Amino acid sequence: MAERATLLEEDAAALLAGARRVTLKIGSSLLIDPDGSDVRRDWLASVGDDIAALRGQGRQVLVVSSGAVALGRRHLGLRASPRLDHKQAAAAAGQALLMQAWERALSPHRVPTAQLLLTIDDSEQRRRWLNARATLEVLLAQGALPVINENDSVATEELRYGDNDRLSARCAQMIQSDLLILLSDVDGLYSADPRRDPAARHIPYVSDIVSVEGFAAGATASGVGTGGMRTKLAAASIAQAFGCATIIARGHDPNPISRLSSGAQATVVAARGSPAGAYKQWIAASLAPAGTLSIDAGAVKALSAGKSLLPAGARQIEGRFHRGACLSVVDPAGREVARGITSYASDEIRTILGCGSDRIEEKLGFRGPDELIHRNDLVLL
Repeated sequence: MAERATLLEEDAAALLAGARRVTLKIGSSLLIDPDGSDVRRDWLASVGDDIAALRGQGRQVLVVSSGAVALGRRHLGLRASPRLDHKQAAAAAGQALLMQAWERALSPHRVPTAQLLLTIDDSEQRRRWLNARATLEVLLAQGALPVINENDSVATEELRYGDNDRLSARCAQMIQSDLLILLSDVDGLYSADPRRDPAARHIPYVSDIVSVEGFAAGATASGVGTGGMRTKLAAASIAQAFGCATIIARGHDPNPISRLSSGAQATVVAARGSPAGAYKQWIAASLAPAGTLSIDAGAVKALSAGKSLLPAGARQIEGRFHRGACLSVVDPAGREVARGITSYASDEIRTILGCGSDRIEEKLGFRGPDELIHRNDLVLL
C-alpha cells in the first residue's frame, strides 16, 4: 500500500546517500527543448555536474538517455510521424548528436562517455545479456559513464521496449544497481493528475505497486517524450522484483540529483531484498539446468569459501548448451552443491576441463574469463 515515509531507508535523500550503483533515466521531454529543436545544454551540463558529484562520492553511475529520435528528426528535416521507418532513420541520425551532447556535459569533469545501444533481445537472450553486462562492468571499472539507449534504428514494434523507463529497469537489473532514478516532469506519484486536479495528494512512499496502479497518470504532458507515470510504475515493479529501490522525481529544474540529496519531494518505491540476493534466488529457483558439471573436492571447498569455479576444479560435463546457460554443479559423490550461469559453452568446457586459467587461451584460441562460473553468478544449495 502507499504510505508516508517514516524510516531512513524510505527517504529519497538517504537512499541516494547509501547507493553503491545508480541507474539514472532521462527522457526526451527533459533533455530536448519542447519544440524538439535542440538539447537543453545548460540543464544537461547541470546533470553532468550531479553525476560527477556522485562519482566523486564513490558511486558508479549508468545513464539511460532518450532523445535520439527527436534530435534526428530535426537533423533530417523529418516531421513527427508514427511510421516506424521514419523513427528508425531519425534514431540513426540522432544518436551521434545525443552522444555529442553527453560528451560535452561530462568533458569539464574529464569523465569519458561510452555508448551502448540495446534491444529487448539483449535482455531476454542469456548470451547477449551476459555480453552486455560484461561490457558495462568493464566500462564502469574503467571510470567511464555508460550512456544507453534503445536501438531504435533496428528494433521493430514487436521487439522493442517501447519506452526507456522499462529499459532503464532492465539495465539496472543487468548491473545489479541498488537504486534506479526515473526523472519525470512531475515530482513523483499523485493520487490524481496534479495538472488537472488541485486536490491531488502526493504519495512519498510505495511498498506495494499494485495498490497504487490506479493512481498512475496518463501520458507525459510533453509532445517530445513517450512515457508516463504508468511506464514508470512498470519499471519500478521490475526493479522492485530484483531488489532495487526506485525514486521517481521531478527532473526539469537544474541539478535534479543534487535537489534530491537536499530533500526535494519525490516518490520512493521500496526494494524487496537486495539485487544480489534476488539474482541468486532467480538462479536457484527459476532456471532449469541445461547441463551438469562435476567438480573435485578442492573446488567444493573453494565454492564453500565464496570463491568462483575455475576450470582446474572441473572434472566432467554433461549436456549440450551455449554460454549463459544454467548448470547444476555436483560434488564427487554426485550431490548437487550449487547452480550457476556458465561463462562457456559445453564444447568449450570439455576442452578446458582441469586446466589452469592461464591456459584457457592456449586451449581455446581466445582469451575468455578465468572462471567457468563466476561467484556472482553462482548460488550454493
